[in-house]
Amino acid sequence: MRTDQKPPSLLKKRLFSAIPNKLPLLFLIVLVAAIIGLSGTIMAEKVRMTEEKRQTIAKERPPANVVLLEVAPSTMQDRINLPGVIEPWEKLTLMSKVHGTVIDTLVHEGDKVTKGQVIARLDPADFRIALDSARAVYELAVADQQRLATLFEQDIIPRAQIEKIDAHVKTSKAALQNAQLMLSRCTIAAPISGVIRRLDAVEGLLLNISDPVAEILQIDRVKAVVGIPESDVALVRNIEKVALTVQALDDKEIIGRTHYLASSPENGARLYRLELAVDNSDNQILPGMFFRAQIVKKVYQDTVAVPIYTVIKRQDKQFVYVEKNGVAHLLPVELGIIEDWLVQVTSGLCPGSRVVVEGHRDIDQGYKLNIVRVLSDPRKALL
Repeated sequence: MRTDQKPPSLLKKRLFSAIPNKLPLLFLIVLVAAIIGLSGTIMAEKVRMTEEKRQTIAKERPPANVVLLEVAPSTMQDRINLPGVIEPWEKLTLMSKVHGTVIDTLVHEGDKVTKGQVIARLDPADFRIALDSARAVYELAVADQQRLATLFEQDIIPRAQIEKIDAHVKTSKAALQNAQLMLSRCTIAAPISGVIRRLDAVEGLLLNISDPVAEILQIDRVKAVVGIPESDVALVRNIEKVALTVQALDDKEIIGRTHYLASSPENGARLYRLELAVDNSDNQILPGMFFRAQIVKKVYQDTVAVPIYTVIKRQDKQFVYVEKNGVAHLLPVELGIIEDWLVQVTSGLCPGSRVVVEGHRDIDQGYKLNIVRVLSDPRKALL
């Protein structure tokens, strides 16, 4: 038999003595539970009263005038709009190939020239003298060659002398051809067709070899240059045509065809140079003009779109109002791409739904609607 067991009277005494010490904690727990329960009841009552008030207002308020859009499948394009600048198809700096004085210029800055057209002439006097001298040397060498050939046939002179005169004939002929070439270079002609952007040659100017004569721009075809972000390079790689809008020509729309895409970025912004070939046979598009490029990344067929202003945002969620039996219903939706003022609805709407596109800011869930008009084209809602 255990002797350390405490008698029942002693346990009861200790239990009753501990209760007063625990009363503040028990009271605090009961108080917190009561506050939580009361708060829940108040919130539920507040929500109920708000809903009743909203329904009462909706019943008492006259129907709101609205315009509806009947949703139908449409096609949308995921596009990027990028700025660009027009560059000449070819930019050529024409330089002097000989040393000489300009005696005549046959064009002016801004003139159109064709390939082979004479732009300027240099003084040919020195080159004609050199040509006459080279021709005389060559003719004398040919005559000597003929005389020595006769002597060689008669075994009067050795073969070595014939070989020497043959070499002299070839050398003098090369000197003659060089003199003819140098004289021809006194007439400076355009190597390509284009427009004279700058004319450096003026009458009386002494030109050295490699001095600039003129700058020619080929603009019957031009390059539309766009910087493509790194994230869009893969999509642009397979594009053949791009729609362009030239701002300086009253937003004229033209088509550019992909000509070249750089294999590496050209600057710290990591933009890849995309060159588009544009026909410019009328020369209306000039180098330096700015444009906007509409590059289509992806086309969505049979999708649903609504004007972007019809979408209402509440607590990071998007909604639209739809009409059912003359009453407004708030419908959650998920959005996709944006094209102009239309936004793609990827979830929540289906063809045939009637979306409130005008008057949606003045209504709420359950409001009665007075339908003024029903549209079938979302773009008409933007007018």
